This record gives sequence, C-alpha cells and structure tokens, in this order.
Amino acid sequence: MSVLLILAIVIVVLLVVMLARRNGAATQQTRLEDARADAQRWYERLGGQLMNLHGEDTATRQALADAGERYNAAGGQLQQANTIRQFELARESALEGLNYVRAARVAMGIDPGPDLPPLASAAGAGRITQEREVNVQGQHYKAGPAAGPDTPYYYPGGRVQGRPVPAGWYSTPVWKTALGAGAGVLGGMLIFDALFSPGFGDMGYGDGFQDAAGDFGGDNMGDFGGGDFGGGDFGGGDFGGDFDF
Repeated sequence: MSVLLILAIVIVVLLVVMLARRNGAATQQTRLEDARADAQRWYERLGGQLMNLHGEDTATRQALADAGERYNAAGGQLQQANTIRQFELARESALEGLNYVRAARVAMGIDPGPDLPPLASAAGAGRITQEREVNVQGQHYKAGPAAGPDTPYYYPGGRVQGRPVPAGWYSTPVWKTALGAGAGVLGGMLIFDALFSPGFGDMGYGDGFQDAAGDFGGDNMGDFGGGDFGGGDFGGGDFGGDFDF
C-alpha cells in the first residue's frame, strides 16, 4: 500500500470524524434550544395565568401564592440554565405552578383549562379521591379531593423523604413539615403513615400509588395496633408495639 493511499485513508477518516462531531454538536444544540423554548413557553403561560386570577377564599389565595413561588423558581432556573437537564427542571417548576393554578381555578368554580403534561416528580403518587381525617400526636389532620375551609392547602403530588404523597387538598402542608429537621421529620412521617396507609381506600391506586405505597412499610403498617388506627388516632396515641420507618 502506497504512502499516498494511506494518507488518503487517514484524511477520509478524519473528515468522517469531524463531520460526525459537527452533526452531533448541531443535534445537541437543537435539543438545547428546544428544551429552552419548551421551558420558556410553560413559564410564560404560568405568568399569564397568575396575572389574570385573583382569589377571594383562603384555598384559592394559597394555591395562587404557591403558584407564584413556582413562577419565581422557574424564572431563576431559566436565567441560570445552560444544559438540557437544567431547562427540564425549569419546565417542571413551571408545570408545578400551573398545577397550582389549575387547582385554584377548580376551587373558584371556573373551567380548569386544558390538561397539563404529567409532572415527572408526581409519577406514581396518585391522587386523593375521598376524605380522610386522623389524629397524630394530639393534632388533627385532614385530606380530601376538594378544597374547603378545613383543607386549604393543595399539593400536586410527589415524593417527600422518599415517600409518595398523592395530589389533593390538605389541612396543613405536611410535605413541608417532613422537609424539616429532627422532630419535624418524625412528625411528618407519622402523618404520612396515618393518612396514606393501605386502609385509606381508593386514592388513585390505578395511577401507580399502590406500587409506590410499598415505601410506606408495606406489612409494617400492621405494627400500628395490628393495622387498626382506632378511628384514625393510632389507638388513642398508644402505638402498642415496635415499628420502623
């Protein structure tokens, strides 16, 4: 094989490599721009919704306030994003905000608008389809599928401390309690165990909550007084046995 032929082969290989890298870079740039545009679109839609809605009742005001927090978070993420993943996170924040807006519209009795893309963070969390009331450590907690005077806090569904928390309306933002430290974490976990036990009935199990509910301890739920919550109060506050989280 002549030197010229070898040189020609090397040149061809180098050209192919350069062309592949150029095409790969172009594809990556296109994906980046698409992710940026998608996040920006949902962010702007959230901003428009917030400008046009004003709540009178506590539940609506709280949902819109939470939507505003997600709007600010998405805006900050967009300003700093320079990767596809970072734009995806900004998009998720904007979609979370739109879920709060949708909940506020339902609470106001107006059309919630078109369906939204599913939240990645809420996958498998399910939703609450019936009311539930429990007493944990002397405090009363309530959750349900609709807003009300006793359930003014909406949550779009997700995982807290690795546990699925279904979408719905709550008497207190227990997901924030569980993100605290020390006793706050323990209290939040107890509330989750009480509200979201297998005895809670239909909470959107068909949406994947039943599989995710294994994270709550599965058969360990029987440790709470043999599975009997004593009317939702853990048998009057006496756990009567060992238990694990």
